[in-house]
Amino acid sequence: MNEWCKVLIVDDEVLIRQGIKHYINWEQEGFQIVGEAANGREALDMIEKLDPHIVITDIVMPMMDGEELTRAIKKDYPNIEVIVLSSFGDFDYVRSTFQSGVADYILKPKLDGPELKKALQQAAKKFPFFTTGKNSKDTIPTIEQMIEKLISGYEIDHPLETITEVFPYSHFCLLGINGTKSRQLEEDAEKNLKLHLKDISIHPVATTDLDITYLLNFNIDKLPSIHESIKVMSTSDREIGWIVSEPFTLITDLKIYYDQLLKMIQYHFYLQNNSVLIYDELPSQLANGNNPFNLNRFTEDFKREQFDSAFDYLEKHVDDLSRQYTMDVFEFKSFLGNIIFNITVLLGNMDYDNEALEKEKYSYFASINDATHVKEATALLHSFLAEANTIITSKSNDISHPNMRKLLDYIERHYAESISLSEMAKHFHFNPSYLSTFFNTHNKEGFSEYLNRIRIEKSVELLEKGTVSISEISGMVGYSDHSYFTKVFKKMMGISPSSYRKRFFT
Repeated sequence: MNEWCKVLIVDDEVLIRQGIKHYINWEQEGFQIVGEAANGREALDMIEKLDPHIVITDIVMPMMDGEELTRAIKKDYPNIEVIVLSSFGDFDYVRSTFQSGVADYILKPKLDGPELKKALQQAAKKFPFFTTGKNSKDTIPTIEQMIEKLISGYEIDHPLETITEVFPYSHFCLLGINGTKSRQLEEDAEKNLKLHLKDISIHPVATTDLDITYLLNFNIDKLPSIHESIKVMSTSDREIGWIVSEPFTLITDLKIYYDQLLKMIQYHFYLQNNSVLIYDELPSQLANGNNPFNLNRFTEDFKREQFDSAFDYLEKHVDDLSRQYTMDVFEFKSFLGNIIFNITVLLGNMDYDNEALEKEKYSYFASINDATHVKEATALLHSFLAEANTIITSKSNDISHPNMRKLLDYIERHYAESISLSEMAKHFHFNPSYLSTFFNTHNKEGFSEYLNRIRIEKSVELLEKGTVSISEISGMVGYSDHSYFTKVFKKMMGISPSSYRKRFFT
């Protein structure tokens, strides 16, 4: 029997790798794909283990590009043939790889089945064992290849009797396992599944989206025991996440339910305490969790320096979002990043000293992007807000603050009138409780204490002139109650208004 010609595919784009895998019937043509790599560094590790005859590699890749990979292959594995994939603009790189000894190159825009087969056959001529094609008995695709094709969205042409033989039961479901991927995890998972799941056909699924994926084939009456067995297995290691798709009856629907499984993977970001996620046992979500964030409201509160109101609204919204486990994780993280960006810009526009936050915001972006759980991501936001609050409160006792200056000027002009905190808040479009906090933060005295001091200082000036009666003075500086004026004056000055006047006119 002829030996397979083994091929390794190297490209950082998953879609390109998938396309290459399905352009031709590899086994029928005498080839076998033994692995995939996303960059040259990964490829070199795999070459040592898989010993391929041919490597198909892209030119432009992260970590180690195709040009460097080709040189390394030709230096350490001179018998391996290399086929390069390139774009029109990569000609200089392609020329360099030819100097290193590549077998052929294919322009990506022209990549198709016939072009790929031609390049492979040309490269395979170097190997004496290779002859084009295999006999029909040897070229029937394996069940693993059939599963991989279905998950990738391709149709299959397996004989019905072959499918029935491999999948003897009426129903299917997909089981995904996420943890720290290792050979030990795979061995433990397979051992546990075989131990707990009886009369169930178990097939590993080759995929890079989950650490481990299995296709389970069973009769529907086994479904409750499958769920219970998985829950039992999950208790041995709470760091591993288990995901179970909805059951289905047609193997040709595999991609539909695989996509469902992929969608459920992200639920672990929000539901870290739920190590097992089963399609029909998911927790309920908040009814108002999908309400959009009103950025205009937040920004207006912020510009008016109603920070408590703005931050309370933000934190409540984030708390609601964190319980919406069906929300796309990237969308959630992007929202947090956008909020950090907007707050940094707003503080800068409002003349706050945000230089430190400007530098740190990129670190926050990166950390939020790397967060593996919603609590980790929201903790980073709260840390940022705490820093922002520190900057805001650092202007404490700063009467040069433009808004504080406006408030003090207003009191200076209207102290003789019956003004109150509520009236002044209305005049400046502030929330009264926020105005009280703002006043205390940016002034040594609170509103009432400051207003009384201004009024008493004005009354002292009038008392020293001696031309107006004390009862008239109390009304002139804003006190409608003469006895209350006397009480405030004595508390602040240590003596009564009449005693104070006598010092000047006795």
